[in-house]
Amino acid sequence: MKRIAAVQDISCVGRCSLTVALPIISAMGVEACPLPTALLSTHTLFPEPYVRDLTDMIAGITEHWKKIGAAFDGIYTGYLGSLRQIEVISRFIDEFRGEGFVFIDPVMGDHGRLYSGFSPEYVGRMAEFCGKGDIIVPNLTEACFMLGRDYIGEKYDRDDIKGVLRELTGLGASKAILTGVSLEPGRLGAAAYDSGSGEYFLCMGDRVQGSFHGTGDIFASVCVGALAKGEALGLAVERAVNFTCESIKATTDDLPDRRFGVNFEKVLHILSSEE
Repeated sequence: MKRIAAVQDISCVGRCSLTVALPIISAMGVEACPLPTALLSTHTLFPEPYVRDLTDMIAGITEHWKKIGAAFDGIYTGYLGSLRQIEVISRFIDEFRGEGFVFIDPVMGDHGRLYSGFSPEYVGRMAEFCGKGDIIVPNLTEACFMLGRDYIGEKYDRDDIKGVLRELTGLGASKAILTGVSLEPGRLGAAAYDSGSGEYFLCMGDRVQGSFHGTGDIFASVCVGALAKGEALGLAVERAVNFTCESIKATTDDLPDRRFGVNFEKVLHILSSEE
């Protein structure tokens, strides 16, 4: 069985980060090993969550992993809450990447704005960190910040998206996936570029009005599971878009507060049935 190290926080309530990554990757028949970077009572869209930074624990965990000979077929990083965490996880990648792939989701903003607490210095360091990845998956906001571009909103066409993807691979990763792409009314999805082969991929799904928390983590986790199983980039993106759309459709009036995330649990069988 393939094994992935999933490096991100645990938000106990509000489906995101490890509470999304672990069940999705596991459902795809891949072992998911958490390396938690922080513990939060809820994610930060809820007011005043309890937060415990776990950076000081990472060295102890990884030293024990080295002693027992733990190895990974892939490393998946998500939300990293500080410059120090980026440095610590950068060293972790150096020590554990082996022959596996490194998948980096540079979680730091959306809708044209950085999340609270992130600075221009953090953006620059995250752009450098993405150079350690084989695959990176920013949304449009994160891509524009890392590339020093003005936020393009929804005023773009297919050529603009291709240009952003090419620039993203210039950060160092050979493959880039761009989420939150919409090239026609009522459709939303992701675009990808493999700089090695020169191929572009585009997958769209039906757009549901409104904002749904945690969908980026759902998308990225499906991609990681698919890539760990040896699936091609285009197929991984297609599977991730389709599952994210099904998860949103499964979120109905029984979850009126969208800060609690989407009901991906209702459709996990889609992933397990594809094994």
